[in-house]
Amino acid sequence: MFASLPVTALRTFESAARLRSFKQAALELAVTPTAVSHQIKALEQQLGFALFDRIPRGVRLTPKGERLFAGVHGALLDVATVLDALRPTPSAGSLCVSVTHSFAALWLVPRLGRFYQAYPHYLVRLEACAEVIDLQQDASVDIAIRYSSANYPQLYQAARLEESFGVYGAPGFCAAEQPAPTLITVRWRDSTLYETRWRDWCLAAGVDWWQRHTTLRAYDEEHYALQAAVAGQGLVLASSVMVSDQVRNGLLVPYRPDIRVPGAAYTALCVPGRERHPPVRAFLDWLQQELGG
Repeated sequence: MFASLPVTALRTFESAARLRSFKQAALELAVTPTAVSHQIKALEQQLGFALFDRIPRGVRLTPKGERLFAGVHGALLDVATVLDALRPTPSAGSLCVSVTHSFAALWLVPRLGRFYQAYPHYLVRLEACAEVIDLQQDASVDIAIRYSSANYPQLYQAARLEESFGVYGAPGFCAAEQPAPTLITVRWRDSTLYETRWRDWCLAAGVDWWQRHTTLRAYDEEHYALQAAVAGQGLVLASSVMVSDQVRNGLLVPYRPDIRVPGAAYTALCVPGRERHPPVRAFLDWLQQELGG
């Protein structure tokens, strides 16, 4: 049944497709780039269609190549999982999750204890960074939780946490009269998201704080901005996701809770097929439960 399967060529294809490079695949497989090229060419001849488009800085999968990669990658993950389970001492179940620093600190880490209670035999390694990880190229990352309004048709989407923006402050600060409060915001290097949301909120609330150049204090990360608000330094514009625990614990309260402006969403993503890997499946199931709760 499987005698005609080109196993070596398929494994070579999976590596080249995931890394988007024949050279990087050669390094991973400990062969020469020429050997990788020969394996891919032979596989394309056997199938009767091209798997890659050659471009100046590497290779790009064709639509049929994308379909084949999804199937081969998932199948190899399944085989690796079965082999690991059959070993006398299976390797410890672990997974790597890529997140932003603020999402890790303000939402994920405070809840991870419940994951470990449900799955004590698995270990989660967090890779916190601001850069977007290419999941199809970086095989060391199992799941990425991305903040965006975009869709990801080439990736498996497992959970989505929608947000909105509101203004919050320490209980005593919000109770006082605020003719021109200090405004606390976040300024990412490559985004004017918070500036836009502050303008939208002020417009919806009918206040001219932004136009009057009220004192503005900016931080690079959400958790810094929230801590400033907890300390009573001003009103902070915050994501409903990021601020949820501070509100639940009474450290912050909504200011004008009737005024909300739309945000984006946090989405858990992985390469198609990897969702079947037991630690990944467990984490995604747990994450969906947390979002549902």
